[in-house]
Amino acid sequence: MRKPKIYIAGPMRGLPDFNYPKFDQYAQAHMAVGWEVENPVEIGAGYGTPEQINADPALLAAVMAAEIHALETCDAIYLLDGWQNSEGARNELAVAIFYRLKIYLAPVVYIPLICRDEP
Repeated sequence: MRKPKIYIAGPMRGLPDFNYPKFDQYAQAHMAVGWEVENPVEIGAGYGTPEQINADPALLAAVMAAEIHALETCDAIYLLDGWQNSEGARNELAVAIFYRLKIYLAPVVYIPLICRDEP
């Protein structure tokens, strides 16, 4: 049985460190509870630095297309705080709605169950 897959979406441009720490934090949290994660930070890293990507409209379009392709393979989308202020995240939400993905809004906290051995 395959793990469920989730896409992390949220604002990047104009935020300190392009909000990468928050994306990475939530990607790790989802992996810790059994999700396979599509993280746009990792997708974009294959194309260059954030500065390079944002300076080149063709490169930015290629990254965004790769991110949408990754989203299309997911079961759910997780929207970070401030997603509504991000054109990219709003577009990703529209794709998620089109594909009828589950939608989770931050701050959702996943708490793994702790099983005790019976005495």
